[in-house]
Amino acid sequence: MAKFEIIVPAMGEGIIEVTLNRWLVKEGDKVEEDQPICEVATDKVDSEIPSPYAGTITKLLANEGDLPKVGQVIAHLENEDAEPDLERKEVKEEVERITAPKEEKPEKEETEKPETKKTEEGVIGGRTPSGKFISPLVRSIAAKEGIPLEELDVIQGSGTEGRITKNDILKHLENRPTGGVPQAEIKKATSEAKPAAEPAATKPSALASSPQAYSGGAHEVVEMDRMRKLIAEHMVHSKHTSPHVTSFIEADVTNLVMWREKIKDEFQKRENQKITYTPLFIEAAAKALRDFPMVNVSVDGTKIIVKKNINIGMATALPSGNLIVPVIKNADEKNLLGLSKAVNDLANRARNNKLVPDEISGGTFTITNFGTFNNLTGTPIINQPEVAILGVGAIQKKPAVIETPQGDAIAIRHIMVLSLSYDHRVVDGALGGMFLKRVAEYLENFDTTRTV
Repeated sequence: MAKFEIIVPAMGEGIIEVTLNRWLVKEGDKVEEDQPICEVATDKVDSEIPSPYAGTITKLLANEGDLPKVGQVIAHLENEDAEPDLERKEVKEEVERITAPKEEKPEKEETEKPETKKTEEGVIGGRTPSGKFISPLVRSIAAKEGIPLEELDVIQGSGTEGRITKNDILKHLENRPTGGVPQAEIKKATSEAKPAAEPAATKPSALASSPQAYSGGAHEVVEMDRMRKLIAEHMVHSKHTSPHVTSFIEADVTNLVMWREKIKDEFQKRENQKITYTPLFIEAAAKALRDFPMVNVSVDGTKIIVKKNINIGMATALPSGNLIVPVIKNADEKNLLGLSKAVNDLANRARNNKLVPDEISGGTFTITNFGTFNNLTGTPIINQPEVAILGVGAIQKKPAVIETPQGDAIAIRHIMVLSLSYDHRVVDGALGGMFLKRVAEYLENFDTTRTV
């Protein structure tokens, strides 16, 4: 009988640990190959870890609520005829290589300062005091090397929006004075990173609200769940980072509606799935991004990073009331059939908690559909580090003036409102307005004779 170790698999770039939310099996249970054995959460998505083989779970090595690292053994499995999983061994070895201390660096003395010990216990958070983002890998290295949270502000991040990368912190360690960076230099770096007149209330933290008294009536205090906390932080960070401007335009999508009504039954019969409006909106946005590539960018300090791939995220409401944004990679290279299948697959797996981290990362532009809830329009918040987000409202029948060979006439048309929120640091009103107009034109001039 062969014995195997089940480890936490690679969960996406920058993810070094997960939260073990719930075991789906217990010791002694027989499992099938690829059967989910536990639910885990990262700072990006909730997902399940499947069993690599059929067999019997002999030992669970982590408790619910623990924070196992990528590559860490969380369970033992016995199987009569399976072969060792070399890929999982490689994952574990790679994690150990990344997190291992340098050989030439002497071990730290036992007389470390108390504040350094606190750092090793997990005091390091997701951002420095000045607001610099710290990835889980950087946090892990900082904790291992005893670097206080405040000292990270001394490091000049080379990543997007000043993000501190692995190379940045390793370079800092090479040049770090014995005993750490002096407090005077840390305070100077922190103060220089913040605007002098910035009040405490404008810090990019959604959770740093003032204490409130709950009196004068009955109240129910509901603690945010983990995902809601992440969404709150992300939204406040976006508003803090980008000066938002929102433009609106009406689009007559009568041709598009008529075409979908004509083909939807045959499409569902043939493909065994629905064709919604979402892939049509994504197609139009992808075409417009090709026409206006300066909307498909991100900002790194004073540099504009123009993305060559068009990866469109679609904001998806979850049964819990939270929101997630799965990403369709290279959306401009897919035909309408491919987009439809990708949209349906990602939306279904998002609602059933089956997405993997790579499927919600790497987006360059996002679409959110207010029309799902029959809302006419809205002013969406940019999904950082992108610089624009398209909101699509409900399609409604309205009287509209149309031009005919016999002159103007009033007719019943299918009208919708499109809204575009954009980062005014790099997208001016002219560019934002032209891009939004182009999206509307692609939708209005939809070819009713096309096949899918």
